[in-house]
Amino acid sequence: MTIETRRFETGIDRRGFIKGATATAALLTAARQLFPSGAYAAASGPEVTGAKLGYIALTDSAPLIIAKEKGLFEKYGVPDVEVLKQASWGATRDNMALGGDSGGIDGGHILRPKVHLYSSGSVIQNNQKLPMYTLLNLNEDCQGISVAQEYADTGVQLDSGALKEAFAAKKAAGKPVSAAMTFPGGTHDLWLRYWLAAGGINPNTDVDVIVVPPPQMVANMKVGNMDVFCVGEPWNEQLVHQKIGFTALTTGELWRRHPEKILGMRASFVDANPNATLAIMMATMEAQQWCDQMENKQEMAEIVGRRQWYNVPVDDIIGRIRGDINYGNGRTAEGTDLLMKFWGEKGETSYPWKSLDTWFMTENMRWGYFPESTDIKAMVDNTNRSDLWLEAAKGIGLTDLPSGDSRGVETFFDGKVFDPANPTAYLDSLDIKAIA
Repeated sequence: MTIETRRFETGIDRRGFIKGATATAALLTAARQLFPSGAYAAASGPEVTGAKLGYIALTDSAPLIIAKEKGLFEKYGVPDVEVLKQASWGATRDNMALGGDSGGIDGGHILRPKVHLYSSGSVIQNNQKLPMYTLLNLNEDCQGISVAQEYADTGVQLDSGALKEAFAAKKAAGKPVSAAMTFPGGTHDLWLRYWLAAGGINPNTDVDVIVVPPPQMVANMKVGNMDVFCVGEPWNEQLVHQKIGFTALTTGELWRRHPEKILGMRASFVDANPNATLAIMMATMEAQQWCDQMENKQEMAEIVGRRQWYNVPVDDIIGRIRGDINYGNGRTAEGTDLLMKFWGEKGETSYPWKSLDTWFMTENMRWGYFPESTDIKAMVDNTNRSDLWLEAAKGIGLTDLPSGDSRGVETFFDGKVFDPANPTAYLDSLDIKAIA
């Protein structure tokens, strides 16, 4: 497996694209001052009036759904944006490879590392490279690692080591130990592996790591197909409500304010439709601001829970998006900072920090999804469009903007430290990994 490190040849000069995007944003800002929202949208002049955006039934897709339900795509001149449910992350990949013009999708709600996995071709049929862009970070935190009820007596929480003896005994009895995640190399795969490895459980040898679509996690644990899973909400909460298992930890406890899903789009769409891309981003960013307001959480849960979106009871959604955690093993916590974050104080949650992409690339190297020779910086620079985020932010009237591309040094629950300026030092500090 190799990774192409030169800039993707998409038919439009990158410098020219940025220049054009900057001019467009300036036009949008000026137009907004002169016209009400409808006229403003018309003045922005998107090249197309819509796009096909995929989503999985996970709470972190809420900004796309809210942007559609609240008329924000229409406000910004792209009323024909479709937000289309995908059956699994595998289906999302296949539809992204097709593209919107061929019956697939142009972009949407995806696991952040998927941009790198698609762009490298490592998860695409015939290793065909699919150039992608990370446009904005949809959310932070509020995923979960949940365990089957049979392990309740272990008391397992942050330290997965509490499961080591039980897993070993089950394997010695000739029974498989399965740990489910949602897509190889995706966020849930990486959170699960990190947690297991931190407790001395090797995810490559001590358990069978399997792939299960998010909406099927609860049903599969109910029939005993897995011992532990990592997935986003509302599925951990639903598991607890159905008394099938319990949540050992939320992922914000593993890495506080960790990035999760993104709005990612095919580079071919973005390069051909820079104005429309900015319009889609602005609508989504405004929706992120709305979703972040505590007074909107109930309405948000009611909207996304509807049959056409998640088809999930509001009670399975509302608690954890407010920071109220019922772990299902007698532990509860109310009003915590473990709620899902969509925007932050000045958009720092939404901003696509390149340093965070650097961690995902490094962690995927740790588990063998990318070779050690991978040029991390080249991949991140080719795919991360923080420049477009800044232009879109100006387009919705923001002035106090994030600066630079690094969020700084990150620290994890087990004391491990990741300095984006020195990924090798992080890899060297890890005891369990797939690479030497």
